[in-house]
Amino acid sequence: MLSNVLCIMSLFVVIVRILAEEETAVCEMWGSPEFPLLFKSGDIMIGGAFSIHVTLFFYRVNFREFRFAQTMIFAIEEINKSSSLLPNISVGYKIFDSCGSTLPSTRAAMGLINGQEKTFGKSCSGQSTVHVKYSSFILFLSLCFLFQISHFSTCACLSNRKEHPSFFRTIPSDYYQSRALAQLVKHFGWTWVGAVRSDNDYGNNGMATFIEAATQEGICVEYSEAIARTASKEQVERVVRVITRGTAKVLVAFLAQSEMDILLEEALRQNLTGLQWVGSESWITAQHLTTMKYSNILYGSIGFAIKKAKIAGLQEFLLQVHPSQDPQNHILKEFWEETFGCSFQSSLQGVKQCSGSERLRDIKNPFTDVSELRISNNVYKAVYAVAHAMHSMLKCGEKSEAVNMSCTWKSILPPKEIVKHIQNVNFSLPSGERVYFDEKGDPAATYQLVNWQRNSAGDIVFVVSSVKTYNISFTTPPPPLLFFKSISVCSESCPPGFRQAMIKGKPICCFSCIACTAGEISNSTKCSPCPLEYWSNEDHNKCVPKVIEFLSYEETMGALLAAFSLFGASLTLVVSFVFFWFRHTPLVKASNSELSFLLLLSLNLCFLCALTFIGQPTDWSCMLRHVAFGITFALCISCILTKTITVVIAFTAKRPANTVPQCSVSLQRMGVLGGTFLQVLVCAVWLTLAPPFPYNNTVYATERIVLECSLGSSIGFWVVLGYIGLLAILCLILAFLARKLPDNFNEAKFITFSMLIFSAVWVTFIPAYVSSPGKFTVAVEIFAILASSFGLLFCIFAPKCYILLLKPERNTKNHMMGREKHFH
Repeated sequence: MLSNVLCIMSLFVVIVRILAEEETAVCEMWGSPEFPLLFKSGDIMIGGAFSIHVTLFFYRVNFREFRFAQTMIFAIEEINKSSSLLPNISVGYKIFDSCGSTLPSTRAAMGLINGQEKTFGKSCSGQSTVHVKYSSFILFLSLCFLFQISHFSTCACLSNRKEHPSFFRTIPSDYYQSRALAQLVKHFGWTWVGAVRSDNDYGNNGMATFIEAATQEGICVEYSEAIARTASKEQVERVVRVITRGTAKVLVAFLAQSEMDILLEEALRQNLTGLQWVGSESWITAQHLTTMKYSNILYGSIGFAIKKAKIAGLQEFLLQVHPSQDPQNHILKEFWEETFGCSFQSSLQGVKQCSGSERLRDIKNPFTDVSELRISNNVYKAVYAVAHAMHSMLKCGEKSEAVNMSCTWKSILPPKEIVKHIQNVNFSLPSGERVYFDEKGDPAATYQLVNWQRNSAGDIVFVVSSVKTYNISFTTPPPPLLFFKSISVCSESCPPGFRQAMIKGKPICCFSCIACTAGEISNSTKCSPCPLEYWSNEDHNKCVPKVIEFLSYEETMGALLAAFSLFGASLTLVVSFVFFWFRHTPLVKASNSELSFLLLLSLNLCFLCALTFIGQPTDWSCMLRHVAFGITFALCISCILTKTITVVIAFTAKRPANTVPQCSVSLQRMGVLGGTFLQVLVCAVWLTLAPPFPYNNTVYATERIVLECSLGSSIGFWVVLGYIGLLAILCLILAFLARKLPDNFNEAKFITFSMLIFSAVWVTFIPAYVSSPGKFTVAVEIFAILASSFGLLFCIFAPKCYILLLKPERNTKNHMMGREKHFH
């Protein structure tokens, strides 16, 4: 885990010595050589270094690290017994104690590289045989091109092949763990967290990666404190005070076990409780932290651990460890004494004497506990990786019962060739686990999600996620079964309809809530506009379809306009019936009955065409309404114009009557037909080139959609309207000129009035039509149609119906010609 150039804790590495030609020594070791704590000779020597002794408050044996060392020995013994892996080649070991500090780590590294000789050649090769070793100075070993396999070093910096071309490891890089932790924190909605780390490459690099990933996930770090193994009491007190005074309820602890121990001791003294701890793999499965002493602090902790494994036969091997295996080895005696609280020296008062008959089976401590074989499994894999690389390099052959395998021994093992073979290893352990390295020398990043919970007895146990292996892609969410203490946010999530607004001078996770504007919805972080045809609901948390608006028969205005339209059509029919009833009377005959009936028909159509403007627009209704309007009014005004021309010709003729050509019926019909045909032609061109079509107007009203008919071609519409206006103006001019012609019933006067009303309506219509919003545009057009139609109906036919129904005495030929006064 700790991979600092100055200090690396509990790192298991592989170093291969280069046997080169003898060179003149250029330097000499000062002081005494470092000797291994555990040693066994062999053709191939594998070296390792572990923090077998640790100094926290007193110097003692680290049972967990001692188990790692014994796991290495166990793996080597398995390989030596194997007939298929390195046959006829014996593997030995040299195990050094790094003591978890810089100086002993350095001595161990030099002991691995240089053996016990005092001189050191300038080739950086040393004087020993092939080794698998431990070093505090990975950079130095990389420069010497000595290959290393780490079981505990997770710093992402070691994946740099340019700086560490011969470094491998059996534990995943923190590159993955740090991002996985950020995603885990995000998953549970913890956006406001504190952070504490080891003040070395492991903690600093791991926390930097976590903060980078957390920032991308929208997580804010309230504080980030560092603790060094050698930190003073005052420094540790300050860190705990910062944590205590912080408002974050979640603490991400990227700490090695030694720094975790220091932090917890001070946290216990200051009574630091109520936090949700998120831990790195270094301490999240540390059994010694689950004691009652720390239970109130760490209960509910969660984090990622490397995959747990089972190593067949390891427990029995560990239980057989005994000082009698090597009576001269002081570390075995020391281990035994600390395990059983006894001493082999009889002179110590107050301490019972060790008999040697004590049984490890009766002891439960980190050495005998094989329930959480995670790092031990990494040591096991590292040893086997070396063996398989040597097997391949020495050309020991493939596994086969029919062939006796033998290895081609080499006295010189080129380091580059060893690195190539270690890079290419790909094998399965007896447990079935696959072991291989990627191009960076890293294994596959596989984790387990671990949560600290209490069992029925009240003891803290590790509850592993039902997702046995867990990678950082988070393709499936963590199970919701785990216990968590609190939700940690700087500001509560904004309610629906509000968005987050940053507060000046504070992190992005601290914000105020501002209401979204109309037409926007929020997901508690920001307001987003709804799609064009949608609008926000009252809570501004969902887009709903906009209200569709058009002039319908169901609403009051539409119903009234439809009623007036039908009333006008009905009234026109009544007038037509009256005229038909009195068709043989002088008044009706004098009014040019054929044109009158045709005019009444066109007026009836004008009233009815208003109905096409009401209702939801469709392709057919849009085309019908404008075409019907244009043609019916053209027919209507053409009839009136023809009537006017007939009146003018009739009353301006000089006697005798035959001196002026009369407007015959055929000419009248041609006039009406010609006037209407031109409008039909204009409408046909309009419909062919750019017909009207339904249009969803979302511009006028943002909160609703107005269904209307687009003109298709505005020019077509205004030409149609302009043509009707032209006919009306011609009719008005002629009628105005003929208004004073002598006659008791001069129809030109009424036509003049009707055209004045018609023109006034449509002149007023233009600005009203252009400025009316939404469905009122349609209402204005209908109103203009009805108003002008009623104007024509009343001005032209009301006086005649009055005489026909109420003054029949005036319905005579003489009265029509103004001669009745001569008979009185």
